Amino acid sequence: MANAPIDLDKPLMDLSSPGYSSSWTIRDAVEGLQIFGGIGSGKTSGSGRYFALKYLSNGFGGLVLTAKHDEKALWQEYCKQAGRLNDLIIVEPGAGYHFNFMEYESTIAGSDKAITLNLVQVLKTVINASREKTGRGQEDSFWEDALDLLLANTIDLCLLAYGKVTVQLLYEIAQSAPRKIIVQQPVAPQQGQPQTDTTPSPPKPFQVAYDAAMDKTRQQVEAWKKVSMDQLRHIQSNIEFTRLASEHLPDVRLMGFIQNFFRDSFKNLAEKTRAIIEFNLIGFLYNLLREPTYSMFCRYPSNFTPEDCLKGKIILLNLPVKDYHKMGQDAQIMFKYVWQRAMERRRITPDARPVFLWADEAQNFLHEHDAAYQATARSSRIATVYISQNLPNYFANMGGGATSDHKVKSFLGTLGTKVFHANADIETNKYASDLVGQAYFKRDQHSRTIAGEFSTSASYSYDLEHIIRPEAFVSLRTGSKANNFLVDGVLHTQGKQVAKDANFKTISFNQKFSL
Repeated sequence: MANAPIDLDKPLMDLSSPGYSSSWTIRDAVEGLQIFGGIGSGKTSGSGRYFALKYLSNGFGGLVLTAKHDEKALWQEYCKQAGRLNDLIIVEPGAGYHFNFMEYESTIAGSDKAITLNLVQVLKTVINASREKTGRGQEDSFWEDALDLLLANTIDLCLLAYGKVTVQLLYEIAQSAPRKIIVQQPVAPQQGQPQTDTTPSPPKPFQVAYDAAMDKTRQQVEAWKKVSMDQLRHIQSNIEFTRLASEHLPDVRLMGFIQNFFRDSFKNLAEKTRAIIEFNLIGFLYNLLREPTYSMFCRYPSNFTPEDCLKGKIILLNLPVKDYHKMGQDAQIMFKYVWQRAMERRRITPDARPVFLWADEAQNFLHEHDAAYQATARSSRIATVYISQNLPNYFANMGGGATSDHKVKSFLGTLGTKVFHANADIETNKYASDLVGQAYFKRDQHSRTIAGEFSTSASYSYDLEHIIRPEAFVSLRTGSKANNFLVDGVLHTQGKQVAKDANFKTISFNQKFSL
């Protein structure tokens, strides 16, 4: 039996005022929501609390990313109020939940080529996000192309040699890839010195994988030769034979690319250049190999997946950045990106459940594909909620510099609704004031003259000014007992009037709001 169609115009918040009817709906929710507010402004306990409870009470599934350790308890309370406690999946060390992202991406890919492309995209997205947050992003496309090639060839070698990809194998292969041979003059041992140990060392992981891949391609070639004798009878040279084998056997062609990359291109890079490329990959893989990330996301088969959210589950990644730092941040960005792609893959039907992506202190979880993802999130019924103090937080976490301003503004432009709470940041307040817009205000003018006799005159003019001046955001109420637990926020929507002749409205959120 099919589920009832989802009414996208169902109100989640009544915005009506005397003489004007308006509401904020599920349709508005899936166009994205950004909440700004300074420390202690009530952004989490005011508007954040309200929207979270509304999403849960309307059956949304979702993903919650955590920056602070108290967010787990907060969402347990939200889910309890909404009667959704059984839908809450808390992914944390020792909880028994595992998501093997490499296994998952390999399963949905369908072919080795697709597996490689998927894993390269996931790994590179998290690596680049980490580099931007530390201000180490590279403008030169060489570094990005080089990282792509190292990732792709390492994954291809892994697949060809073992038929699978794991973080451990990638780490060992990348770390032991061949280097330039530095020829040194032999030094004769002096009398009385011990002789050098000449016992051959065991082969390195790269060489083991390389030999295994070569063996598999040789076996394919031998099998192909047996069934292609007539075709091969007229072959005159090894070069012609290799070309023909590459045309008929994709793995032979792939092995040729792997050989060229590791034995020629990568091996002969300048040591400093190579070190930069290697450290970008190996450093990230090393963090995945450490506990608790390894057990949660790499070691065991998956017992939950992003698709659980489509069934109404709320996945909370309890790896708060304040406690787990870079390890927790990388793991959450990785899952977030995999989740985003999974949500966009689904086929939307009239009864398709809306899902939300929730990130308080959202600047910690941004990546390079967020703007492109958010541009199409509406059609996939994904309600993104990002909460942050101010614009400079986003600028700093997108690498700083001239380009970060454009990246942030582009990203914010894809979020249809914005709520501005009390803030002391000048740039954020100016952005909010500019967004609300300007209007003409009538100004009366009076003049008096005394030149032999007294006279007066009156006139007026229209001046173009901000409807809400930037400094007005400083004085918005911030909740607590002193403000009767009311938190003021200016809600702005794009393409929709929420008040008479206006697409903004000042709203008071109650910190004691409950369902």
